[in-house]
Amino acid sequence: MSRKGQSITLSLKEHDKAELEAIALEFGMKWGDRPNISKLIEAIAQRKLLIGKNNNWSETRIRALHRCINALTDIGQIEQAQIIANLLLERSELSIPLRNEIERFLENLPPPWRLEIDRYILRHQPFQLSYQDAAGRLWNFTIRHAKITPHEKRQYLDCWCEETEGNFDIPELVHNWSLRLDRITDAAVTSISGEWRSNLDEIQIEMHLFAGLAVAYQAKPEDDINEWLPDQPRVRRVLRRVSSTFWFSREVMQYAPDCVVVSPENLRDRLKQKLRTLCQLYDIEIRE
Repeated sequence: MSRKGQSITLSLKEHDKAELEAIALEFGMKWGDRPNISKLIEAIAQRKLLIGKNNNWSETRIRALHRCINALTDIGQIEQAQIIANLLLERSELSIPLRNEIERFLENLPPPWRLEIDRYILRHQPFQLSYQDAAGRLWNFTIRHAKITPHEKRQYLDCWCEETEGNFDIPELVHNWSLRLDRITDAAVTSISGEWRSNLDEIQIEMHLFAGLAVAYQAKPEDDINEWLPDQPRVRRVLRRVSSTFWFSREVMQYAPDCVVVSPENLRDRLKQKLRTLCQLYDIEIRE
């Protein structure tokens, strides 16, 4: 004679029942195609599934993981950021504002073409990017090196492209482009054969810093030399690798007159022209 299994009755709200059914589906506890809460409870009783605390993470750990989401997003690692975001949402310690912020992040994930670019960059796979900008112009780029870089609080695709038409940088950097990602509404991305370059094209610049800027200056990863001039003890000499004169000029112009670019000459000429234009706008007479 078969022995019937003992039964218990659970009093659950509909929301809690739905949550248990979702957990049962997640772990494959089903009766036919339907989730089976009884199998879930049985697995817990047999310690095939372990129950852990969901409210013992410190605020420091949560803040660190939240910063990781932002950092990964800034460098284009969207899928990894998404994993951490979902991990945090599983925790009961999250404050309501932080939970709402993470949910908004997951609701506004980048479009498929952006995720595809991230994958190509991660695999060092050359690719072609075609898109139409807000002015209706069609752009086609053959990209052999790329990275997601924040410039002035916006994200850009800094990339080395075979195409140079329309690029107004100096000849040594004419293959480098900075494409503002939020201006690309839709794009076609396809892989191509060939080699992935190790970096963007770069030039070395020399600049001298004076006064308070010389004292307060903090070295950057691109700096090759950062030293005080022996014959001018109040002047700091910096040699740096630069991949875009546009972004570099925007940086140094805000520190004038405490920053002077010494070389290369073609970059100095561009900065001189900016200063001449500024003087004209302010009715300042220039004597050659």
